Amino acid sequence: MSQTKIDWSSLYKKEDWWALWLGLFVFLLAAAFLLGWAPKVSVWLDPMKSVSTASKDFAYLGGWSILLLYFFTLVVLTIAAAIMKFDVKAYAVGYTVIFWLSYLMWWIGHNAYIAATPDQYPKFGINWSLSLTGEAGYIFALLLGLIIGNAFRKLPKPLETAARPEWYIKTAIVLLGAVIGAKSLANLQVAAEILTRSLIAIVAAYLIYWPISYWVSRKLGLDRQWSAVLASGVSICGVSAAIATAGAIGAPAVIPGTIASIIVIFAVVELIILPWIAAQILTWAPLAAGAWMGLAVKTDGAAAASGAVADALISVVVPEAKNWVTATAVTVKVFIDIWIGLWAFIMALWWVTRVERKPGEKVSAIVIWFRFPKFVIGYFVTMLALMGLAWFMPLKQAADLANAIAGQSDVLRQFFFLITFTSIGLTTNFRKFKEIGAGKAVLAYAISLLIIIVIALALSIAFFAGVPLPKS
Repeated sequence: MSQTKIDWSSLYKKEDWWALWLGLFVFLLAAAFLLGWAPKVSVWLDPMKSVSTASKDFAYLGGWSILLLYFFTLVVLTIAAAIMKFDVKAYAVGYTVIFWLSYLMWWIGHNAYIAATPDQYPKFGINWSLSLTGEAGYIFALLLGLIIGNAFRKLPKPLETAARPEWYIKTAIVLLGAVIGAKSLANLQVAAEILTRSLIAIVAAYLIYWPISYWVSRKLGLDRQWSAVLASGVSICGVSAAIATAGAIGAPAVIPGTIASIIVIFAVVELIILPWIAAQILTWAPLAAGAWMGLAVKTDGAAAASGAVADALISVVVPEAKNWVTATAVTVKVFIDIWIGLWAFIMALWWVTRVERKPGEKVSAIVIWFRFPKFVIGYFVTMLALMGLAWFMPLKQAADLANAIAGQSDVLRQFFFLITFTSIGLTTNFRKFKEIGAGKAVLAYAISLLIIIVIALALSIAFFAGVPLPKS
């Protein structure tokens, strides 16, 4: 029997591995507190006060920190692109366009009239806003990318070369592990009852969501790859889960790219509608409202944003609920995110041993290893590295240190998410939707999401309605 040989060159030739290396590189810089200069955009009315830095020690940089981020990422990503044999000149030009368009959208998306939640109105002296939070920047980046991407029958070579949504999102997922690790440490201090119920509700949701979504997709005529990626995206945590699953089962890039666009568009609708519904029907169970946002909204940012909007609306009626609706939404979402890596492994194992295996054929461990998304390793490394701090110091000290490290790495995580959305837009051509069956995918996603929203509401009420509000 022939044996599958390891191609060691994939360590430096594949985007999957480069996402791991870049994510760990950024994490190590953050752990050494060398990313304090990284720019942060806050909700603003005065443009001069819109940009700060991850560390106050670099506050003097102001908006110049964006230029530093551009040069830093340009150099690092272009080096990786050169090693992967991309057209370096085309990549550098295309990346420059993507960077500045993305950051402009990110900045505009943080304008107070777009981003401010109701609890922030007094701070800015306004009495209305769209309440989309800064996550609106992701939406604008996606929309701009879609406009540009569909203005051409074929993207200009620089944009085509630099628009690498899978590479960018995988790097962001590695850095997401640090955020999860830090939040998990902090959540150890939250009431055990909330954490336990979050975990139980999520396990129940997983066992219900994925089979239903997969079944709906198959019934509507989608093939197994489309159905698996869609089911993971709508059932677990949106874009990250869809791309992780696509990598695990070897799905072509068009599938996660299309599903990611669908996820983001529907997440915007959820962000606008669900918090207002929660404020109307769940003021009697504020924590259930938060859990509903965490279980039903399918991207990390939109889930947290939905929790914040619901928090602001509900706390007007139930003042003692302030911050706890958001905390519950984030807690639930954290536990959902933790399963990304495990789910990717399960999908890889299932796909090569059940779906693709021919009768009588044995699947070696090395085949499973080839299929396993390598960036998930980085996700676990960064998460466990910060959670492991609790072994070496008191919990409070460990949580503070983890938050400080994650605070710096998260600026880069948000940035990689940002250019992911622009790249998704650039590479999503609606002319091709009909050819690849996207109409069925949209319908399958919409039906699955509607079912999940209802189930999530029932689970949230079942597990959280009876939990008393923690005392501040």
